Amino acid sequence: MLNYALIFFIVAIVAAVLGFGGIAAGAASIAKVLFFVFLVLAVLSLLRGLMK
Repeated sequence: MLNYALIFFIVAIVAAVLGFGGIAAGAASIAKVLFFVFLVLAVLSLLRGLMK
């Protein structure tokens, strides 16, 4: 999940440098959502590991 967030972040940076603002904004928002999903899953996994 974090890997895909990083890929979309890089796509957003490249698109922004090349002047594609709409694509950059879309890729950045997808990267942000994937990163927050990763954080939630990581915290849940950590809490589940502490419960055992």
